[in-house]
Amino acid sequence: VQLQASGGGLVQAGDSLRLSCVASGTTFRRLGMGWFRQAPGKEREFVVAISWSGGSTIQADSVKGRFTISRDNAKNTVYLQMNSLKPEDTANYYCAADTNPPSIPIATMTGYDYWGQGTLVTVSS
Repeated sequence: VQLQASGGGLVQAGDSLRLSCVASGTTFRRLGMGWFRQAPGKEREFVVAISWSGGSTIQADSVKGRFTISRDNAKNTVYLQMNSLKPEDTANYYCAADTNPPSIPIATMTGYDYWGQGTLVTVSS
């Protein structure tokens, strides 16, 4: 499984940004997908996740109401829509795939088998 994340960049506080992650090498619709982030000097943390069916999503408290995850199985792509960005959202964002997912999305890093390379989001104040 290969994951290619893109869409990061430099934005101002309050702006929006959409990240994409394209998966290849497997049947995308069977994957549970998640986004994690890692800020400089900090540990990687959970952001959002979506079940393989797309029927269930979960978000970290820090992004609830601002970030949304979605998937397009026809394009083998999962998206992270980020609105009302804050400087504390600055981080490298990583998509991750769970090749043996349960029916609900997973918020723990150990639940994912494959990781993308990360895309940097920088939010200026």
